[in-house]
Formats: sequence, structure tokens, C-alpha cells
Amino acid sequence: MDLSRYSLQDLVVTALKSEWESREVYTQAAEMVENALLKDRLRFLAQEEDKHRLFFEKLYRKLFVGQELHLPEKSPVPLPEIAFQESSVRLSTLFTSAMTAEKAAEEFYHAMAKLFTAGSEEQKTLDYFASMEKGHYRLLEVERDEAERAEDYEIEWPMIHVGP
Repeated sequence: MDLSRYSLQDLVVTALKSEWESREVYTQAAEMVENALLKDRLRFLAQEEDKHRLFFEKLYRKLFVGQELHLPEKSPVPLPEIAFQESSVRLSTLFTSAMTAEKAAEEFYHAMAKLFTAGSEEQKTLDYFASMEKGHYRLLEVERDEAERAEDYEIEWPMIHVGP
């Protein structure tokens, strides 16, 4: 991912916005599901995104001393967002969308890490976040596969029970 056309400030704001929005989606999804284990996993993901957000807030204040932080409506760097329309979305669709966003975040953080001095706290943390996003992707992949299996059982075939 080529980030050379973006300012460091745009990149940090994009990361912040992305983590904030992901946290909100995972929190809303956790409220929507009834399965206690899945609810816990979604809450876990929301907490992870919140921890990342806190890092980026701290980084913003360190790099841009005295500048007030404002999250724009639209991210300066286009990254996939998690599509979520409350209860009308199938869980498997939500998880697939989240997987796309987590994969993009992994690539974004690896690319962003290269902008910092090798071995610096920022570079190490961003690379670590990238590996965490990969783990989130895998967790969501398992949940998506399970959701697809469960959703398949809910398919209704017209006239399936009509017999001779």
C-alpha cells in the first residue's frame, strides 16, 4: 500500500477514525446477537479497537503538539469500512465486510510503520497492530464460516414439505 501521497497527520487521523468506527460496529453487533460466546468475541474485538484508538490519540498528541484533534466525516485515506445496517444484515455478511476492513487495516499499519524510524516504539507498535489485525481477520473468518452454516439451516424452500 502506497501512502506517500498522504501527510502523516492524515494517516494518524485515518487510523483513529477507522478504529473508532470499527469499535462502534463491533459494539452494535454484540448488542444484536444472542449467542453469549459470539457476544463475548465481538466485545473483545471492540475492546481491541478501542486500545488501538487510544494509541493513535496519544501518537497524534505527540506528533502534533497543540493541534486540536478533529475526526473528519470521511477518512483522508480511503479504507474499506464495515457495512452494517443494524438487524437487516446477515451475520455472515457483516463478518465478511469486517474481514475486508481488518485485512486493509493490516496492510495500512504495515505501510504506515515504514514511515517511522526502524526499531522505534511507533514502528514496532504499528507492526504489532498489523499482526493483531491479521488475528482479528482469522477470528472473524471462523465466525463467518459458522454463521454461514447456521444461516444455511434457516433457508426455506417453497413447497418442500408438500408430498404425494
